[in-house]
Amino acid sequence: MSTNDSDQRSHSKKIIIFVIIAVFSLWYGFDLNQYASLEQIKALQQTSGDYINQHQAFAMFVFFISYVVITGFSLPGAVLLTLLGGGLFGFGYGLLLISFASSIGATLAFLVSRYLLRDYVQKKFGARLDAINKGMEKEGNFYLFSLRLIPVFPFFLINILMGLTKISTRNFYLVSQVGMLVGTAVYVWAGTQLSELNSLSGIASPSLLSALVLLAIFPWIAKRALAMFTQRKRYARWDKPKLYDRNMIIIGAGAGGLVSAYIAAAVKSKVTLVEKHRMGGDCLNTGCVPSKALIRSAHAVAEIGRANEFGIDVEIKNINFENVMGRIQNVIKTIEPHDSITRYSAMGVECLTAEANIIDPWRVQIGEQILTTKNIVVATGARPIIPSIPGLVDVPYLTSDTLWQLTEQPRRLLVLGGGPIGCEIAQSFARLGSSVTQVEMAGQLLGREDTDAVAVVQTELQADGVIILLGNKVERFVNEDGQYSAVLSNGDSVAFEQVFLALGRQANTRGFGLEALDLAITDRGLIEINEYQQTSIPNIYAVGDVSGPYQLTHVAAHQAWYAAVNALFGSVKKFATDYRVIPAVTYTYPELARVGVNENEAKQAGLLYQVTKYEIDDLDRAITDGETKGFVKVITAANSDKILGVTIVATHAGELLAEYTLAMKYKLGLNKVLGTIHPYPTMSEANKYVAGNWKRNNSPEKLLAWVEKFHRYMRKG
Repeated sequence: MSTNDSDQRSHSKKIIIFVIIAVFSLWYGFDLNQYASLEQIKALQQTSGDYINQHQAFAMFVFFISYVVITGFSLPGAVLLTLLGGGLFGFGYGLLLISFASSIGATLAFLVSRYLLRDYVQKKFGARLDAINKGMEKEGNFYLFSLRLIPVFPFFLINILMGLTKISTRNFYLVSQVGMLVGTAVYVWAGTQLSELNSLSGIASPSLLSALVLLAIFPWIAKRALAMFTQRKRYARWDKPKLYDRNMIIIGAGAGGLVSAYIAAAVKSKVTLVEKHRMGGDCLNTGCVPSKALIRSAHAVAEIGRANEFGIDVEIKNINFENVMGRIQNVIKTIEPHDSITRYSAMGVECLTAEANIIDPWRVQIGEQILTTKNIVVATGARPIIPSIPGLVDVPYLTSDTLWQLTEQPRRLLVLGGGPIGCEIAQSFARLGSSVTQVEMAGQLLGREDTDAVAVVQTELQADGVIILLGNKVERFVNEDGQYSAVLSNGDSVAFEQVFLALGRQANTRGFGLEALDLAITDRGLIEINEYQQTSIPNIYAVGDVSGPYQLTHVAAHQAWYAAVNALFGSVKKFATDYRVIPAVTYTYPELARVGVNENEAKQAGLLYQVTKYEIDDLDRAITDGETKGFVKVITAANSDKILGVTIVATHAGELLAEYTLAMKYKLGLNKVLGTIHPYPTMSEANKYVAGNWKRNNSPEKLLAWVEKFHRYMRKG
């Protein structure tokens, strides 16, 4: 918007506000409210009857305009004016006039609210209104229709509040026109009996209001009936079994599948868990566990390299890469029993190693047998994205699935992607002695994180020897007699022995029967789910990487609880998945941990916020350990200790984040963190000190000035 447009809009708003103030001033200045009483309305009916009979068209026009003005400016008296319309014009004409006048007036109030207030409200509370906006986009018409059917609910308030949402003006008018019709008809009919009414209680009697409230639940009943009809139609092409072999069949034994199975077995349901590869899924076998084991070995190398800093004379003579990779496999084997068939079978879970194929919403083919089940949970995870870059098939490339098969360390490693996985692997291999080049097409690594946090991580990656090429991408790969190189978009060429692809993950939605079910898939290639983890076929649930929205192991486990409980007990009570507080950690050195919004997201959402920071180099424990890189940054609501988000860059940042995750989950502010005793000397004291910084930045200066005077007085003896 140009400056002139902005000035013109501001001028228009001032005019509208002036008009509203003028109308209210006239209304209350001339005490026009005195006429908004049943006695005055009845008197007006009695004195104007003859005039209306002679000038009916003009009287209708004046009444119509008056009604639009009163409702448009949210003035009192609309109910009484509705009664008057019935008394003056009869049921037919009265209903016609008032039905359209009320909808037009309501739309006028709606537009004024939208023009004057919506931008401000959305800017100030944008992040908190996201859920409401999404809900209005999905069911706004139905919600408004329900409110319109309850005439005891203040309509002027509905008009104003709806103006703050994203419902279209056209839909608002049409839904209001239809939704208010029944209630308007009741009041217009009551107005035809105006001469016999002695008080508003005559029309607002318990019996009448009860009838109207019952009428208001009609759309909810209709919605339920429609849902049942839609569901029956959705299932129409399949024959539903009369009996089921299982309460639940789970496809995929990663984090989401294992937790779903655990919960199902714990509540004594009959559950089958099917996995075609290895129990534990990606996290145990190719993801979290092996990558952290690799990072630990790389960290050991870095620690030894810093030994002189701590007064120790030591030298690394050799890094046995084969032993490093062997240790990773040993770590996996040590953890395997936690996710094993033996353990889950002992819990009561039937574990099958086989391929599953969903035949219909209740039947799953596993090997030669077909099992029936009340519910299905899809937890098939995701796989690394393999880009269609020319020449890729002619060079040796690795993904997070195949990296762990290496027995010989690549002297030159090219890493594509600057996300968490790319940064972790790049730094680890550089520390182990590989020459690493990392290419990222965006302008910074870890694109979702704050620039100041990423800068600390990037500096350490470069200190470890990683060559970082930002704003670049590979145009093609070249294989010249076994010599591999990548041609970049800037024209440079990078030689390598292996290329590691860290360009994201693609959901596993094919190969086990979903295609035949026409299950809804999102634009991102994920299984579409609702807030209860249900897919477009309600008795089929999806959790973890296959459904998103976050591809994190702990989120998959979190979703699995909701999927299992909703599947098994949804007929009694369903629970919406809670995504309010989701922590995440990038395990570089130093670690970058975050929960809630960061500073960049707070700006984009237009939040009113305050940033409080504490530099780790001031912390006693960090100084003793020689781990002084990084900071703790807390985003709080303006003029409040409410925590909106935290970003930590430090050694063991993931551990430090837990305190803030707990605080945000249970709505504890920085004052509570400050008032908590933290042991000395520990890294956790950083959380206390950042809370102390917030307290000093928000100290009550006026009160302290009076306290200072009090102490000065007390020194007089």
